[in-house]
Amino acid sequence: MKVAVCSQGDSLESKVDPRFGRCSHFIVFDTETGDTQAFANPSTSSAHGAAIATVQFLMSHGVEAVLARNIGPNAHSGLSAASILVYSPEGDTVKDALEAYKQGRIREHSGATVDSHHGLSGKQKE
Repeated sequence: MKVAVCSQGDSLESKVDPRFGRCSHFIVFDTETGDTQAFANPSTSSAHGAAIATVQFLMSHGVEAVLARNIGPNAHSGLSAASILVYSPEGDTVKDALEAYKQGRIREHSGATVDSHHGLSGKQKE
């Protein structure tokens, strides 16, 4: 299974990004091989449609679960339609979040946690 973490950078030591659709990067962890890959999020600067474009980007990389602090209604709907599970990460870094995931210490998001366009400049929440 491939698990993506919303990240502020391109390494396991990067902080978890509080945004989904406009997060800086995704760190994708393969639970079967233990491999990780970093991908810059192509929707970071999108004015509209970032959530759906990001869901499509994750689907193209075979992601089956995402660790995201804040999920808007469009993102949650798109992820749900794509059968991508959404979890709330624990810890400050991507490494911490993945470790909590591996240990089963995270909870699944049951719906949107923020309003649409929450990740636009000036509306971010840590």
